[in-house]
Amino acid sequence: MSGGIDSSVAAILLLQQGYEVIGVTFRFLTPEQTYTAEQKAVSLAKKLGIKHFIYDAQHTFTENIIDYFATEYIKGRTPFPCTRCNQKMKWPLLFDLAKQHQCQYVATGHYANIDCTTDYPHITQATDPDKDQSFFLWPLLNMPMERILLPLGHLTKQQVIQIAKENGFQTHTQQKESTGICFCKGDYRDFLKTWTESKNISITSGKFTDENGKFMAQHKGYPYFTIGQRRGFGTQFNQALYVKEIHPEQNEVVLAPHTSLFKTSFYIDNLIFPHTHMAEHPKLWVKIRYRKQSTPCQLQLLNNNTAQILLSEPLDAIAPGQTAVFHIENKVIGGGFIVK
Repeated sequence: MSGGIDSSVAAILLLQQGYEVIGVTFRFLTPEQTYTAEQKAVSLAKKLGIKHFIYDAQHTFTENIIDYFATEYIKGRTPFPCTRCNQKMKWPLLFDLAKQHQCQYVATGHYANIDCTTDYPHITQATDPDKDQSFFLWPLLNMPMERILLPLGHLTKQQVIQIAKENGFQTHTQQKESTGICFCKGDYRDFLKTWTESKNISITSGKFTDENGKFMAQHKGYPYFTIGQRRGFGTQFNQALYVKEIHPEQNEVVLAPHTSLFKTSFYIDNLIFPHTHMAEHPKLWVKIRYRKQSTPCQLQLLNNNTAQILLSEPLDAIAPGQTAVFHIENKVIGGGFIVK
């Protein structure tokens, strides 16, 4: 329970459906950073008459998410902390706490659905396409999905707002929704600068090169750039250029025309793809960015957790560190982190 409208309505609906509900709010940041949200969750739980507690996980969140986030940039990669949090923090903690409190199910206010009625349990996209969060939830495919409840999956955002109003939570409908990365407000470069200074890590100037390795200009440090970036180079060029590659060892950032960013294959690790017989399904699609369209593909398994992805048409700016999510129609059946 974050104290926001979505988790609040999820709790309301579960109570209406006859479940005994226990609310938990995770403290991933400092008490000063989380105080307002925590108080909202406490107030909501009191109004609903349910048990509620705050679970302090600052230390493990810092290790598993914040340090990972910064370290990925130091490695020349582009992190994806929200999915990493679902995989390493939020959901494993929920299942651990459910065991401690003898709860049969865990539930959140995510917009997605779980379908365990077929011979291949999967995640289904939400009814509201603008709110669908299935792209971030593929790690759940490796968890006991039959114990997961997602009450908002079949609702639109407007329906959720209406339910909140009908149940006396008018103020929740007026709250501004949280967006972006919870621990990094604004430009990630400012956050990264502070983090590296705290670790005595120096980010030094390096060089922009073209695809042939020819020097083009100086830059402020390779961690400040991501694959596909086309602005913010600190210098002007006589043509539109994009970040094609990042070479941490040489402190080099390779710039190239947009046409050079397209690829027809890539590799992933940390693969979760429980139903291996569907790897070469004729209607298998992959999506590499949340708001980007999907592309037909084939998945060639290399071992239990790595694979090569062959695309039916080229994709641009495939960034190591980001995620690839696999689906057939509206069914999410796998995912992994892009390696190269």
